[in-house]
Formats: sequence, structure tokens, C-alpha cells
Amino acid sequence: MPYDLTKIPVLSLLQPVSEATAALVRLDERLKQSPLGPGCLERLHFHDACASLWIDGELVHLEDLVLHDSARDIRSPTHELTIAHAVLRARRKILRHPSGWALTPKGLLALRGAEDFQEKEGRGHGMASDLAPQSTTNSEEEDPLAQDLAVLDAALERSTAILSGAPVPQRETPRRRADIVYDPDWGEEDRLAEWREVLRKSENMPSVLRAVLLLDAWNTLDVLERMRWLGRLLPASSLFETGLTSAGHLATINLGLKLIEREKRTSKSLETRLTALLSAIIVAAEFGLKEHDKLVLARQTLDHRLMGRRKSSKLPALVDLVLARPMVSAGMIAKEIGVTPQAALRLVDELNLRELTGRGRFRIWGVL
Repeated sequence: MPYDLTKIPVLSLLQPVSEATAALVRLDERLKQSPLGPGCLERLHFHDACASLWIDGELVHLEDLVLHDSARDIRSPTHELTIAHAVLRARRKILRHPSGWALTPKGLLALRGAEDFQEKEGRGHGMASDLAPQSTTNSEEEDPLAQDLAVLDAALERSTAILSGAPVPQRETPRRRADIVYDPDWGEEDRLAEWREVLRKSENMPSVLRAVLLLDAWNTLDVLERMRWLGRLLPASSLFETGLTSAGHLATINLGLKLIEREKRTSKSLETRLTALLSAIIVAAEFGLKEHDKLVLARQTLDHRLMGRRKSSKLPALVDLVLARPMVSAGMIAKEIGVTPQAALRLVDELNLRELTGRGRFRIWGVL
């Protein structure tokens, strides 16, 4: 059933829309004018990614996500941690592109991990893997083992290139979705088309009202069978597109939703749901302001500890690092500022950073 925009209780939403808009603009202006703005935004990325998993009923610890993002895992990554990292990377990917990119068909395909799927699917129905080399011998085509080994070799080469930071070519053929994982009767493309119709019809609405409508429509239509977390990033992208949030600031809607009662977020009443979503935006903006204020106080405290230091000291670089990350480990410090792990521990002691884990091994420090 299409999402009906004619049933929106506009009059009852005017005040919460105004309050949410003011809260977002206030946060955006504070971050834009502050030298600590980029660091605060980076911290909010991590918080929002963890909150996204919390909304879906999963728990991911912030320190595990920070370490995983820096390739410093202390244990094998869980499935939930991998998803949280996908949310984090998606947020960064949206901000690397022009505003509005995530809402375009190409942007949606890229965020879903299916670039050019529809176009390439029409070119043929071969079952070769997207990781397989493009040229193979006749014997390899006839030998299933040779094909599997070729796929494995290509996957290892691609993984090595990704880890080394080298540019990786786009996949040449679409990935086939297994029916054992995906429901063939889900109608994902049809649902996405209905959501995009809501996106089109809401173009002239106030930015914040449009954002909550996009989110509510996504939840109501249940667009994607998997990656449902993507629908909570697209409304934030719409705010970025309209200019309500400036470059680098992607609203932390997940973080706000985490602090709103589930009964209100999933109510059968449209007015209750939309009001709850607007409240989530307000709460998220207030959290961002508090996080920034804490960073300002932490900066002042750390600056006092830098007085009298040599110009060649690595302490200022460490201060910048701990203010731009929710937490740091000795390995992260050594990698980012170019010192040995032992020197990193000495610098931590000099700054008197707060130890967050209470463990003898794999220690992590932070300022908040």
C-alpha cells in the first residue's frame, strides 16, 4: 500500500518541527564555528553507529567499534560489530559525496552494495562470480575446482589491495542474491520505488518535516529486507542536501531514536510516530551540543598540561588525537603520531588520560 502524504497532521506538527529545526541549526552553527567541530563530528559518527545497532536490538561496545575501525581488534569481530562498522562507513561515504548523492538512484545502489546492478543484470544471465577473472581457459570453464580456485585467488588479490589502500576496480558483474538468504517475493525494488515517490512528493516540504516523513515511510513500507539501518541515514542525508546541516555534519538520528521510547517510535498513530521522530532529532542535537561543550572543557584542561613543553613534543599531536576519537589505544597512538608503543604509553602518562577499560591488557584511554 503506498504511503499516503495527505494524512499528515500538519497543524499539530508545526511546533515540534520548528523546535527540531532550531535545535539542528544551533548545533550546526556551533560545530561550524568551533575548531573542535571536526573532532566532535567524528565522535558522533561512532556514537550514531552504535546507536543504530541498539535500535535493532543488538549491543556493540563503542571501544570495540573504535578498535575495529583502526584495525586493532582485540578479538574476532562479531556479526553485529561488522554491521556497526558498515553503518560508520556509510555515514562517511555519504559525506564524501556531494549533498543529495545518497538519495539518487546511483547513490542508493552504491550504499546498498549493488552498484549498477540493474544495468548489468540485463546484459546477461551468466552465473560466474563477480570476483572471477574475465578471461579463463576452456579447461578452467569446464573444471568447477579450477573456477573455485580462480574466484578465491581473485578474492585474495582484492582483499590485499583493500588492506594496502590501493584503488580497487569496481566489480564487473552483479552479485546473485541467494534465495536461502533473501525472500524472492519480497519485492524490494517495488517498495523502493514507492519510497522514492514519497521522496519526490515531499520535495517542497520543510526540511525537518520531510526528513521524518522519509524515515516513517521507510519503516512503514519496510523497504529493504536486509540493511534496514540504511533507511535511518537517508533522512539525515536529506537534511544535508537541503543545506540545513553543513558539510561534514550528518545528523545523528539513530542516537536520538535510541533515547525515545520504542512504544512512541512504533505507535499505530501517525501523529505519535512523527512527533517521536521529531523529538529524536531534538534529543540528538542536544546530545551533540553537550558533547561539544565537554570537548571544550577537556581541551582547556589538556592545554594546561602542554605549558612549558618543547616545540618538538608529540603531546600536542596526542591531544588532537584524543579529542577527535572517542578513545585511543597505544597502537592507535603509535600509528597516528609516529611513535613507538612504549613512547605512546609515556605520553599517555604525561597527559594523565583517563583509562576506560580497567584491564591490564588492551588498555584504552579517553577524555570523556
